[in-house]
Amino acid sequence: MTLHNLVKKRSYLFWSTKNYKGLSKEAVLEGVLNYGTMKDVQEVFSILGMNNAANIFYKQIKNKRNNYRPEIKNYFKLYFKKYTPR
Repeated sequence: MTLHNLVKKRSYLFWSTKNYKGLSKEAVLEGVLNYGTMKDVQEVFSILGMNNAANIFYKQIKNKRNNYRPEIKNYFKLYFKKYTPR
């Protein structure tokens, strides 16, 4: 499966746009982590790779303003800390 196929299949996660082809991998990861199920999260990790997803996530949360809900941000900080070597 590709990132584009995942977005097409789970278009309800990206309710703010209809330009699904124009979504960056950062936007897709953010949408899936914020609004997806754990199955969706596992799919995006299998497409992007766990380490790549963690790198994208950490880069996003370094910004003072980001779109992650506080509980999601905290959960995935703990998740990546446990499952990705740093």
